[in-house]
Amino acid sequence: MTPPATTDFDDWILSTYAETEGFTMLFVLLRITEVTVEPLRAAWLHVVGDEVRWRDMMAQFTGAGVEWSAVVFFRAGREGLVPDAEARARLGALTRKLHEDRSLIREGEFFNRDGLRLQLEEVKKH
Repeated sequence: MTPPATTDFDDWILSTYAETEGFTMLFVLLRITEVTVEPLRAAWLHVVGDEVRWRDMMAQFTGAGVEWSAVVFFRAGREGLVPDAEARARLGALTRKLHEDRSLIREGEFFNRDGLRLQLEEVKKH
């Protein structure tokens, strides 16, 4: 039996799985302060069913061993599932780009520690 959706993340992963019937997602744990967003750890996951929920992801994030504030998810590609070697390469490229340009977070699915959707806004300099 498929667990019910209880967070924005759950809604997103259910709709994305329904659309693709399987996909590889890349994710990056982030630390957020008043003026910065810092990428911490990154990994990928092959989503091959509709059972993954926020509580499952939280269990994975705990194993990262870092204090994180948010996470951003990206589909590894429009083709759905990608091989591990391709996921690794795409994750490497993504993390390099994120270190250079945090605005790329806007292109992903951005959530807080409660699995609720966040929006990245630029801080205006005076």
